[in-house]
Amino acid sequence: MAGMLKQPGSFAITPHKVSLCILFKIYAPPSQTSVPFPFTSVSQHNRLGLFLLALTKSCDDIVEPKLDELIHQLRLISQDWEASWLIDQLISRLSSISSPDDLFNFFTDIRGILGGPDSGAIEDDQVILDANSNLGLFLRRCILAFNLLPFEGACHLLTNIGIYCKEFSSCHPYEDTSLDDSSSNLETYSEYENMDLENFVYEKVSEEIEARKEASERVPFHLHTPNALLSLVDDIDVPADSVSKQSGKVRGASSYEDPQSSMVQDVDPSSAVFLRTNWQIQGYLQEQADIIEKNGSAVSLNGFEVILCQLQKLAPELHRVHFLSYLNSLSHDDYISALENLHCYFDYSAGNEGFDFVPPAGGNSFGRYEIALLCLGMMHFHFGHPKLALEVLTEAVRVSQQHSNDTCLAYTLAAISNLLFENGISSTAGILGSSYSPFTSMGISLSVQQQLFVLLRGSLKRAENLKLKRLLASNHLAMAKFDLTHVQRPMLSFGPKSSMKLSTCPVNVSKELRLSSHLISDFSSESSAMTIDGAFSTTWLRDLQKPTGSLVFCQDSGSGSSSSIPQFCAQPTSIPGSVLQVLGSSYILRATAWELYGSTPMSRINAIVHATCFADASSSSDAALAYVKLIQHLAVFKGYKEAFSALKIAEEKFLSVSKSQILLLKLQLLHEHALHGGRLKLAQKLCDELGVLASPVTGVDMEIKTEASLRHARTLLAAKQFREAASVAHSLFCMCYKYNLQVENASVLLLLAEIHKKSGNAVLGLPYALASLSFCISFNLDLLKASATLTLAELWLSLGSNHATRALNLVHGAFPMILGHGGLELRSRAYIVEAKCYLFDTNFNVFEDYNLVIDSLRQASEELQLLEFHELAAEAFYLMAMVYDKVGQLEEREEAASSFQKHILALNNPQDHDDPLVSIY
Repeated sequence: MAGMLKQPGSFAITPHKVSLCILFKIYAPPSQTSVPFPFTSVSQHNRLGLFLLALTKSCDDIVEPKLDELIHQLRLISQDWEASWLIDQLISRLSSISSPDDLFNFFTDIRGILGGPDSGAIEDDQVILDANSNLGLFLRRCILAFNLLPFEGACHLLTNIGIYCKEFSSCHPYEDTSLDDSSSNLETYSEYENMDLENFVYEKVSEEIEARKEASERVPFHLHTPNALLSLVDDIDVPADSVSKQSGKVRGASSYEDPQSSMVQDVDPSSAVFLRTNWQIQGYLQEQADIIEKNGSAVSLNGFEVILCQLQKLAPELHRVHFLSYLNSLSHDDYISALENLHCYFDYSAGNEGFDFVPPAGGNSFGRYEIALLCLGMMHFHFGHPKLALEVLTEAVRVSQQHSNDTCLAYTLAAISNLLFENGISSTAGILGSSYSPFTSMGISLSVQQQLFVLLRGSLKRAENLKLKRLLASNHLAMAKFDLTHVQRPMLSFGPKSSMKLSTCPVNVSKELRLSSHLISDFSSESSAMTIDGAFSTTWLRDLQKPTGSLVFCQDSGSGSSSSIPQFCAQPTSIPGSVLQVLGSSYILRATAWELYGSTPMSRINAIVHATCFADASSSSDAALAYVKLIQHLAVFKGYKEAFSALKIAEEKFLSVSKSQILLLKLQLLHEHALHGGRLKLAQKLCDELGVLASPVTGVDMEIKTEASLRHARTLLAAKQFREAASVAHSLFCMCYKYNLQVENASVLLLLAEIHKKSGNAVLGLPYALASLSFCISFNLDLLKASATLTLAELWLSLGSNHATRALNLVHGAFPMILGHGGLELRSRAYIVEAKCYLFDTNFNVFEDYNLVIDSLRQASEELQLLEFHELAAEAFYLMAMVYDKVGQLEEREEAASSFQKHILALNNPQDHDDPLVSIY
């Protein structure tokens, strides 16, 4: 197989390419006007041209489409009567090829549709193909490939055309009957193929192959070469197992089924199988690697392993098969199989196949040990072994320096930085050796945060020097993430110090995000190199049935009918998928940054941009995260009914496996809904399930552990178990401080202030609220700062009526942020606190300005009923009843009192069976 890559005839003429040539002749017939029959407009004619262009770019796929699939695609791009005429022409012209002379005459005739300097007089409105265009080059390659065929090869092509047509007529007997004669002439084709041109031994070999085929139900792998070469591949067979037969039968029973995945299609034992070049196999493996990277669960573990085992048997020199097995096992969390396949890959190939790293200057001839260490460290990181991963990656740094492999060193430093980001590591002694960092060489001890900063800067500088553009963009995203959650402190602890503001800088975050987006400009031209030629055209052909508009939360209406005309406004892009994935990740990080900074509209816009523009190119985790942010926005601003409706759609799109973003969101929303409804037992059960999802390994899944502990403390607070809630919150604060989770500490300190406020110890709660405010100011957490200011106002109000004016000033100072970006719960709290401040103020005249209080309480009660937050809603109606009682409006007072009683009863006696949302759990 590797040798066929260098042969001049590697572009083999096949029945599918003959069908394309027929369509070319229909598209640009000789001596025809600018809009050939049956096209009634230029746009319809251009639509067929775009379709043919995409087919030519995807002609080197690992498996070519069969005739029924090509006809199905023709129906999708054309109207009913137009498609019927095209299909009739294609079938009739295919069936008319019944001898090698017909093939020769056909390829001679199609020369007439090519334009050139010697093409003679051309009419102004005549449609011709430029010989140097994509379509013209493809047609010339087909003509050249046919001319290079010997007579035996032409006979084989004729036989394969008969099989090609026979498959379609057997699957669709109700279609045009012109193929019946073609399929009945298969014996005639075989006579041409088995002609005694050299000696009698060829006939004997052919009979032996047929006998073996009937006896053992095994088909020869090579059916495209002359019979004289069959003896060379006599031992290379592909087993026609029962699984392939069964899937072939199912496929034949469906009408015009369009393939929906890029996996290798099942091969029917009676169909023709063509040899593929080494280059084509490598392209197929690369395509599968991209699919596994985007969504590993979409690839069947055992089904893909069967294909890889067949490839390994047929081509043992393709060591990348072991690497694909490693990726397949990694995506399905099979640790033992992943470790074994990774060792096999590097044992057989020494890391010299399948990686695009720049070779080191010294030229190491003993393989790439440092790359093996890098892959092993990333595997341990994936399976949640941070200490092992850190040890292996540190060794990879040392070996990369020893072998002067700067490229691998840059990737390794980026991997270590990602490890420190994702996992909580309290001590990283030994990561930065004295040969790498000038600070450690001076004996200065760096914190984890400082070491992370040094690693990021080092990887960024090396990627820039080596012109590793994708790594450079990823490092800019990592720097933006670092600047988002870390305060940069001076490295040196001695010497003159200039005054500095210990806070994050949003300008630096925005700068790094913009620098990461510059990567797209390097791939903006169509002349950019592509890893797999025709991959985007293949994707475009497979997505013919997709709707033109990408709606985020809309149910699929099913597969499109054949009468629908797809739009071709979005053409295949020349930008590689990995570049689009990095660009999409930048929008996810933008959404996260605006969410922390408190700008809800900007966060929502960036999440929508990712979900609509980068859904196909991004990984499943990034796509799920975009959906999570949008559903969280619905829950906060629209209530739980809207959020759970969107969650149901997201669950169908993404598999709810362990630790998935969608499953975590579902548990969080159910916990919030249970707390607001007073179902504390259900809330505690959900907290336990959330904690179970986290790994028991120390430092792993810190985000899940923090979220579970925070919700556990809030559940205990709702149950009025103040001592236990404070204990859990204090332990959580210590854990966050140990692992440098400063942003999470702001929320924990605010929770401690809430606990002391509800327990009646307002004085003890003031320091926690002030500390939370300090954290929010340092990290620019504007929305959380507004919430902390509201809690601080409540604490001052709890100290007596003489602090009402101060509390009211705090509330009014936070109102612009709360009303502009806050959700239903935060706005309702602000309205209630404002009303309480007015009522506590001795200078406030209730009889004259009671509408000011009533309007705030009414607004709060309406929004709280959307959230079904019974406790706060009861408080709002209680205050409304008090105000109405003071002003003498008895009817309104009774109405407010009745609503208060209803919410109190619902809070004290929750009925799970009355809530339709509980059934989701």
